[in-house]
Amino acid sequence: MRSNAGFTLLELIVVLAIVSLGYAAVGVNFSAGNDAMELKAAARDLSSGLRYIRSQAMLSHETVTLDFNLNHNSYSLTGQNKIYTIPESIDVTINTAKDELHDGIAHLRFFPDGSSIGGRITLEKKSHVQEININWLTGHVTLAE
Repeated sequence: MRSNAGFTLLELIVVLAIVSLGYAAVGVNFSAGNDAMELKAAARDLSSGLRYIRSQAMLSHETVTLDFNLNHNSYSLTGQNKIYTIPESIDVTINTAKDELHDGIAHLRFFPDGSSIGGRITLEKKSHVQEININWLTGHVTLAE
């Protein structure tokens, strides 16, 4: 009598299909995680720039600004030549004083006593949102999801 100790072709195809679906699900989860990580990194960088500019205002006893170019998703800090960019795939909305918006550039101003003009910066990518709040009285910068 002959022993059937192997797998049929149908069984192998079913197993390969299940494994392929598993890898596809993992790939989708990784790409969603990349969007969230890219957004969080951009928000952390921008909030760090705002905190830096606030400390510079207090140390130098002068008014300093972070100038955000809404047309190019980029910003620069007073006293620095470097332009920092945020990926174009991230939508940026800035709510601040009307007088601080000129030709697509928002001026986020900090004063020598640490206070600021205040405002809110919202960064969005797909369904992920990061919000940076600037307290007008204290100049304190907070990052919220």
